Amino acid sequence: MKKLLPAMLAGAMLFLAGCGAGSTSTTSSSSSGTSDKKPTIGVAIYKFDDTFMTGVRNAISNAAQGKATVDIVDSQNSQPTQNDKVDLFINKKVNALAINPVDLTAAGVIIDKAKAANTPVVFFNREPQTNDMNKWDKVYYVGAKAEESGIMQGQILVDYWKAHPEMDKNKDGVMDIVMLQGEPGHQDAIARTKYSVKAIEDAGIKVNILAQDTAMWDRSKAQDKMAAFLGSQGDKIEAVLANNDDMALGAIEALKAKGYFTNNKYMPVVGVDATAPGLQALKDGTLLGTVLNDAKNQGAATLNLAVALAKGLTPSKDNTGYDITDGKYVWVPYKKITKANIADAQ
Repeated sequence: MKKLLPAMLAGAMLFLAGCGAGSTSTTSSSSSGTSDKKPTIGVAIYKFDDTFMTGVRNAISNAAQGKATVDIVDSQNSQPTQNDKVDLFINKKVNALAINPVDLTAAGVIIDKAKAANTPVVFFNREPQTNDMNKWDKVYYVGAKAEESGIMQGQILVDYWKAHPEMDKNKDGVMDIVMLQGEPGHQDAIARTKYSVKAIEDAGIKVNILAQDTAMWDRSKAQDKMAAFLGSQGDKIEAVLANNDDMALGAIEALKAKGYFTNNKYMPVVGVDATAPGLQALKDGTLLGTVLNDAKNQGAATLNLAVALAKGLTPSKDNTGYDITDGKYVWVPYKKITKANIADAQ
């Protein structure tokens, strides 16, 4: 028995050591450069109940299968909350960060924290300022060029205007529209508002904005704003441009309450994102068109860049699957979606 005891103790120690090694295999150091361990990526979303960001979040989770462990948290549309989440990730020694910032002006602070901890960071969907992006060589961005989505929105209305002369209710040759805008100061809201109108004007059609207001990307807020537009402008409105699908859907609900989409009473409404509810409205004939904001590829590109950085690699098309522009950016293209090509968004 005395001879067996040391052997039993040694075996137990080896077993425990093996268990300990397994529990830390997903938290390998970002500076180790090893590729045989799955890195841990800390992901912070600006808020979970945003429809489009839910799609991106799911895409990140799906892309992580077999590649990385992801810890995805809800910043609850609060920058202080997101800052706390970033601090926790850094304290946990995650191998890389993937951040969808609440407030773009806070990106610099996040970068400073990440740099001090040598934790690479990939921002996505909300683009930080260029001076912040240039603070460190381990900062990247994944997103889409917002002006493209605005141009495509305008083109959808131009096509409809040309095919349906009855859209010009007062026959004055001017497109009278209302605009539902996203978050003030957000680059997507600014660009989509500007370039959607510009695309219509570039097609030789004058535009008169009867009313515009922010609805903060939110469906219920947009419904209230649209109801107010209808109350003040009534039948003068000839089209609705919304910076995203959720706001377009809110506008549609307000229009339905006024008898639209029945008995040949129609209002062209155009959104952005090609979300599942937006595509359903497209099928139903209440949404004229939308623009595919490719959540799947935005999520996959974000995850792939974070994994490459976590392994100590310089991101490239070879190790991420995506073209890197200007050494820091992955641009995911938009696509116009109408009922005719709805399959391209599904």
